[in-house]
Amino acid sequence: MKFFEHFGQYLLMLRALFVRPEQFRMYWRETLRQMDDIGVGSFLIIAVVSLFIGAVTAVQTAYQIFGNSLVPGYYLGWIVRDTTILELAPTFSCLILAGKAGSNMSSELGNMRISEQIDALEIMGISTEAYLVGPRILASVIVIPMLVAMAGFLSIVGGYAATIASGYVTSGEFIQGLLTSFRGFNVQLMLIKAVVFAFLIASVSSYQGFYVKGGSIELGQASTRAVVYSCILILFSDYIIAVIALS
Repeated sequence: MKFFEHFGQYLLMLRALFVRPEQFRMYWRETLRQMDDIGVGSFLIIAVVSLFIGAVTAVQTAYQIFGNSLVPGYYLGWIVRDTTILELAPTFSCLILAGKAGSNMSSELGNMRISEQIDALEIMGISTEAYLVGPRILASVIVIPMLVAMAGFLSIVGGYAATIASGYVTSGEFIQGLLTSFRGFNVQLMLIKAVVFAFLIASVSSYQGFYVKGGSIELGQASTRAVVYSCILILFSDYIIAVIALS
């Protein structure tokens, strides 16, 4: 029964987002602030992780496939490209963002709830769901797909650098693999995943923080739940999108 209670409250929170803003400028400033926190604040960790994920994927793939001398060298670039675009870039990046940006959203809103700042905004006649949750969701849906696209590019760069440095294939063979049988739909699917994952991260994390009750202990538990639930929903929705799009 608690699941249905929380799910209903979550849907009511989402419905409350669609109200006319009291001041568009106020909402816009908050959206820009969230875009800066999520995008600029997460750029470095996403870039570093993407480079090394691409490098490790390329090296391990080369180890697996080049035990057979009949496999053409350009297959390595082909595999790294499709693996990165379809799975590694959107899923790994959003799992990292769930831990970083998601926990930050939950902690920030939870602290506002505990310190009664949200109650003060409600007394002033401000729609707190729309003002506090809406900009976070909008900023996430805009910025996270950009981070995912950057992660995909850097993963391929990392894979290219690792394979060339290790001597598994030549530069021409790797680039040939990148260009072989390229499908633009894969990039579209990557961005669709990024938008869905971004919405889940922002909405679930905001819900956990917005409705927290208690003190600092409960706030820490809410932040933990935000990360755990976001990661589970990312993996579940990843499977559903793959089944629907690739079947």
